Amino acid sequence: MAVILTFPDGSKKEFEKGVTGREIAKSISHKLAKEALCIKIDDDITSLDAPIKKDAKIKILTFEDEEGKYAFRHSSAHVLAHAIKRLYSNAKNTIGPPVDEGFYYDFDDLNITPEDFPKIESEMQKIIEADLYFEKKLVSLEDIKKLFPGNSYKKELAEDFLQKGEKLTTYRQGDFEDLCEGPHVTSTSMMKAIKLMKLAGAFWRGDSKNKQLTRVYGTSFPSKKQLDEYLNFLEEAKKRDHRRIGQELELFMFHDWSPGSVFFYPKGAVIINELVNFLREEYFKRGYSEVFTPQIFNKALWEKSGHWQHYKENIFLTEADGQEFALKPMNCPSHLLMYTSKVRSYRELPLRYADFGSLHRNEIRGTLSGLFRVRKLCQDDAHIFCTSDQIQLEILSLIDFIKFVYKDTFDFDYNVELSTKPEKALGDELLWAKAEQVLIDALNQSKINYKLNPGDGAFYGPKIDFHVKDCLGRTWQCATIQLDFQLPERFNAEYVDADGKKHKIVMIHRAILGSLERFAGILVEHFAGKLPLWLTPVQVQILTIADRFIPYAQDVAKELKESGIRVEIKDSAETMNKKVREAQLQKIPLILTVGEKEEVGNTLAVRTLDGKVYFGIKRADFVEQIKLLIKMKGLKVELK
Repeated sequence: MAVILTFPDGSKKEFEKGVTGREIAKSISHKLAKEALCIKIDDDITSLDAPIKKDAKIKILTFEDEEGKYAFRHSSAHVLAHAIKRLYSNAKNTIGPPVDEGFYYDFDDLNITPEDFPKIESEMQKIIEADLYFEKKLVSLEDIKKLFPGNSYKKELAEDFLQKGEKLTTYRQGDFEDLCEGPHVTSTSMMKAIKLMKLAGAFWRGDSKNKQLTRVYGTSFPSKKQLDEYLNFLEEAKKRDHRRIGQELELFMFHDWSPGSVFFYPKGAVIINELVNFLREEYFKRGYSEVFTPQIFNKALWEKSGHWQHYKENIFLTEADGQEFALKPMNCPSHLLMYTSKVRSYRELPLRYADFGSLHRNEIRGTLSGLFRVRKLCQDDAHIFCTSDQIQLEILSLIDFIKFVYKDTFDFDYNVELSTKPEKALGDELLWAKAEQVLIDALNQSKINYKLNPGDGAFYGPKIDFHVKDCLGRTWQCATIQLDFQLPERFNAEYVDADGKKHKIVMIHRAILGSLERFAGILVEHFAGKLPLWLTPVQVQILTIADRFIPYAQDVAKELKESGIRVEIKDSAETMNKKVREAQLQKIPLILTVGEKEEVGNTLAVRTLDGKVYFGIKRADFVEQIKLLIKMKGLKVELK
C-alpha cells in the first residue's frame, strides 16, 4: 500500500506506507538528510523515525525552520535537566522552555555557580554522545506522582494540564523522563554544540509570592561552527552595547528614582535634537504641520478612544479635581480632539499632524533595557487625516519617506511585515477587510516583499511594520504605518465634501524612527559609537601642540562655530599622543592638530577617526568640505 504526501510547495509524491521522515529526507538530498531534525506531519511535529501510515501534509524541519529550532532548543533544555539530575540528585526540575537565543531550565534545591558549568557541560556531552532517542509516552496523574516523588511543581503542572482538558505526556531519553508536551528532535546526538551561558533567579511561574528558583540559561546549535559564530557575535554585541558606550561618551544616564527614564547629557541631547531637526526638515518638504499637545488627560478621553479597555495596564494614572487622569501613552486621541475642534473641509485634506511630545508607558520594570525599552519616550509621531480616495497616495508617500530615511540616509536594509486583524479588535469586519486590502495594494505597487503576520495588528486597524537590520544582523521594529477606520468612528471625525455632505475621515498613524531613544540606541550599537558626522556631538576637536598656539586654535574654533560646526579645543598639557588617543576613544571624527607650521601657513593638519591624516589643508577649504559633508549626511568622512 502507498501513501500520498503533500510537500510545502504543494507538490505531491507517493511513498510506501510506513515511510519515515528520515527516509523521505534521504530521497530528497544528502544535505537535507544531514540537517533534518524532525518532521511535521499535518499539525504534529514528531521524530524522523515515526512511520507515516496515511496521506498527509509534511515538512522536514531543520534548524533553519522556527519550528525545527524550537524543537532543537527544547530538546537541549531536556539534556541540561538530565545532566543536572545526574550530578545533583536532590535538584527538582520545574520547566525548561526554548527562548529566542537558546533555552533555560528552572530548578529548585540547586546551588551552583558558573564555575560548575564545565562539569555540567561535560555531563551534557556524554548524554549527547550516547545518542539517546526522545520517546513520547501518554501518562496519568498517578504516573506523574510516582515519576516525580517530592516534586510539587510537576504535580501542579500536570493538574493544570488536565484542568484545561489536555493530555499528559512525557518524553524519555535514556534514564531521564520529563513531563512535557514536546515537540523534540529525534535523538540527543543531533545537538552537536551546546553551551551554558549564565545563572539567574526566577520566581516559580513569574509570581514574586512564590519561591525563587535557580534558572540556568544555555544555547545550542547543530554545529560547533555555528556556536562559535554566535559566541563571536555576542562578544561583538558586548563591545557595541549602547549602555557601556553611552557612559564612556557621556551621552546619557539612568537613575533608580525614575526607572526607565533617560537623562540625556548635553552630548546625548545633540543626537536627539539632530534627529528631530532632520525630520523637521523633511516634514517641511512633505507637508506636515507640527503640533504640541497636553501630557495629562481625563480618563474619559482614553475610554472614548478604546485605550482604557485595551491598554490600561500600561497607563500611568493620577488624580486631579477629584477625577482620574492619565499620562498620555500615545498622541492619536489628542490629535483627534484637535481635528474635531472645528468643521473641516475636503479642501484642507490631507491634514498631517506631527508631534514630538513626551509619552509615558508603564512598562514592567523587569523588561526595561537601556534605551531599547523605557517608560518615558519621544516618538516621531504623526497622524494623517484624509479621504478614502487619498489613502493609497498617502501610504505610497510614507513608504517612500521610510525608504529615504532608512536606506538612502542610514544605509539600513529592512524587512517588512503586514499585520492583520487581532482577536480583540474594534470595528466592522468589512472596514477591516477594506483597510487590509489598501495596505496590500500599496505594498504591491511599491514592489515590496513582505511577510504576513496574521492577528498582530493594532486593536483599531491593520499595520505595516518595518524591521531594520543592523550590522550584526539583528532586526529592530522601527517604522510603522497603521490604517485606522475605527477611531474616526468613535470620535465622529468628519469632513464636508464638495457635495456639501459630511463623510467620515480616514486616519493614518505613522512613525518613521519610532521611539527616538530606542533609535539612538540602535545607531550607537550599529556604528559602535562612531556616529555619522552630522549626528556626532563633537564633530571637530582641536589639539594644540603648545600653549602659544591656543590663540590660533581659538580663532579656528570661532570660524567653525560660526559655520554651524560643533567644535571643542583640547589645550591641556598632556602629550600629543595622549590627546590624540583620548580624542579617538571619544569617537571624535575630525581631529585638528595646530602648531607653528599651521599657524604660519594658516592651515590645518587633520586626522580622521579611521586613521587618515591630511596636512596643509587650508582653513576655508576645510570649513566648506565639512559643511557639505554635514549637509549631505554622509556616512563616511573623506577630505580632498
